[in-house]
Amino acid sequence: MTGINWEDPYCGEGNNCFRIGTDDHDNAYIALAGQEDHYLTDSREALRTLIRDIKAGKADHLL
Repeated sequence: MTGINWEDPYCGEGNNCFRIGTDDHDNAYIALAGQEDHYLTDSREALRTLIRDIKAGKADHLL
């Protein structure tokens, strides 16, 4: 497997910090900062859709 290129952590107020990464095979990854060896993976397009939906408030009911 090609290495994952992790972005800087994103930290919400008082919440866990998350990291998003990509690889050379068009895969995207998300993990808790410091626990990058336990990640979720999907396509980059799926990650884009997730982020757009969260920004649009479609996941607010989960909070």
